[in-house]
This record gives sequence, C-alpha cells and structure tokens, in this order.
Amino acid sequence: MIITADRIHNGKEWLPQGSAIEVAEDGTIISIINGSHPGAVHFEGVLTPGFVNAHCHLELSHMKGVVKEHTGLIPFLMHIPQHRNDFTAEQKKTARHAAYDELLANGVVAIGDISNTADTVDLRVRDKMHFHTFIEALGFNDAHAPGNFSYALGAYNDYSAQESKQKILRQTIVPHAPYSVSSSLFRLIDAHEDGVLISIHNQESEDENIYYKTKQGGVPALLNLFSIDDASFVPSGKSSLQTYLDWMSPQHPFIFVHNTCSRRDDVQYAHSRLKNAYWCLCPNANLYIENKLPDIDMLISEGANICIGTDSLSSNHQLCIISELYSIKKNLPHLDWGMLFMWATYNGAKALQMQDAIGTIDAGKKPGILQVKGLEATDKKPEVQRII
Repeated sequence: MIITADRIHNGKEWLPQGSAIEVAEDGTIISIINGSHPGAVHFEGVLTPGFVNAHCHLELSHMKGVVKEHTGLIPFLMHIPQHRNDFTAEQKKTARHAAYDELLANGVVAIGDISNTADTVDLRVRDKMHFHTFIEALGFNDAHAPGNFSYALGAYNDYSAQESKQKILRQTIVPHAPYSVSSSLFRLIDAHEDGVLISIHNQESEDENIYYKTKQGGVPALLNLFSIDDASFVPSGKSSLQTYLDWMSPQHPFIFVHNTCSRRDDVQYAHSRLKNAYWCLCPNANLYIENKLPDIDMLISEGANICIGTDSLSSNHQLCIISELYSIKKNLPHLDWGMLFMWATYNGAKALQMQDAIGTIDAGKKPGILQVKGLEATDKKPEVQRII
C-alpha cells in the first residue's frame, strides 16, 4: 500500500511536498518515496507517526472528576490517597480498560505508565501498545527505606515476569517525587539496576523547592496529614532537583515530569550532570491542578529534549496527546506544529528508549501512522485517526 497526504511529518521533520509512504500489510514501513506517485492513496491533512504518551497513570483512571480543578498540588495530593480506594476492584478495572481504549483511539502506540501496584499487569498484554512501566517507590522516612523498596520490588517482579514477542514490555523502579522519597530510598532505587531509565515527578509545585531550601511551605502539612515524620530531613538550601540528583548516578537516563516550577539553573544543572535528560510536559494536568504551565520557551532555549504525557484521569479530562499539543499551541502560538509533533513522536520514543521500533516513519519500523486534520483551526483541537 502506498499512502500520501497534504503534508507528512516523519517524526523529526516535514517531508518534501508530494512524498509518499510504502507500507506493508502488517504496518511495517517499506520505503519513503520522494516525488509524486500516481497510485498513492491520498489522505486529507497531515500524516504522522503514532503518538508516545511518556507519562500516564492508568491505575488512577477510576478517579476521573474526583478532585476538583485548580486546587493546587498539595490539596490535590491530599485527596488522591484518601479517595483512591473508594471504589470496588471491578470499578477500577473497568475504568483502566476504558482508559486504555481511549489511548488507542487517540493514536497512542507507546506509554510510560506509572504504577504503585501491579494493577495494570493485564493491560500490558493487550493489543500492540508498547509499555515501559515505572513502578514508584514511596517513603520519606530513612529508617523505613528497605521496607518501602521491598514493596516496590514486589510489583516490579510481577511486571518483569511478563514477556512478549509482539511488542516492547519493560519496567524499572523509580522515585515518585522529591517530597515523598527519602535520600536512603533514592539510593536504594539508584543501586537496583545500573543505568536504567528513571522517571520522576519533578518541581510540580513551588512548595517542593521551598521545602528543600527551607523546610517550609505546604509540604510539611502534607506529610503531617499522613503521619510522616520528617524530623531527619535537613534542607539543602538548594532546589529539589539540584539536591536529589546528587543521590543518583549520572549514568541513569532521566525523564523529568511536569517541571511546572523548574528554572533555568535547574535545567542547566541537570544537563551538566546527566548524559540523557528528557523533560516531559503534561500541560492539561498542570492547568487542571495548578492552573499554570512550565516555562516552555526557557526549556527550548536550553536545548531540552521535550516529550509529552497526559498524567492521569484524576488530573485530566481526557487521555489525548493531540489535546496536550493543542493546549501548548494555544498558549504559545509561535511554536510550529512540526516541533510539537516531534515532541509527541520521536522525542517520546527516545525518552522511553523505543526509537528503534517507533517514533519515526523509517523503513523497517512499525510506528503506526496517524491522520491529523484541522491544524489550521485556532478554536478547536485537531482531529486524529489512526489509519495504520
């Protein structure tokens, strides 16, 4: 089959006008044809590779609408653990599977899925979506670090027992966030597997930085609510990122998620210390919780590798990558759709270390191909349909 469109974005750049794609029946790209091809099937709008959702919490899908918008991060975090179990196991499972179907319908071919449990084991073997599951370790008391890590290791073993010849299934143990992981637990995570991919909720609220600098702000109230003793925590006088990275090996590739309050010196510090750093934006979740976006122009000016996530249905109205791109474009209209598509495809694939299989329209890959229509409209999000 040979297909073409008004424009084709290969994941990195726009292809020359009139280019076409030769695709095998199983979705493998055979070749890119430069110049018009009379037998090509023409699609209106734009063709792109399938999207990569680099940060999502499928296990929280049952919490859609439970927490009101614009509460701020600390009140949001207080609500989640208090109400995440106000549902039956069947309600949770039904919501997870519906969310997975929503991702498929919205063109997602790979996901960085956040898990505190083994609840999403059954989703990973469905269909052909690639998974990297990030099993979060949590615990802010140094004395409890071995037990906290052991709990995460149990879920990790459940996920690592899965195998597939049809798609990528990977998993790593990662820290949840700087305000929920002790320095001892950071070090246990670091030592578990050399050089594996780490994802972390980073600087989602200014309270996080204030806590690391002065031990004040909203974090102490959050810890007190859950009877967490932070007496042993000594503020570093530096931002959270510039503190916790010293507890982790620079050999780890990092995906920093949210970055709502990251500053230029934080980005520069990460780039100076790490070989591979990716900055995942979840704009609709940032707007839902804090009603604030990261400094995206600053990230671009610092050469940041940006990818895109949706966060969870507890902090978003939908799991839709084109909605995330549309929110960025609406707030920063000077950004080119070509750059946004790169963030949602190639950069996401690289962040999840899946670029050899997906992320670009190249011979030998099976990236999925999406049709995107309505990029010229400014008052509604574009339409997406997976055609391969």
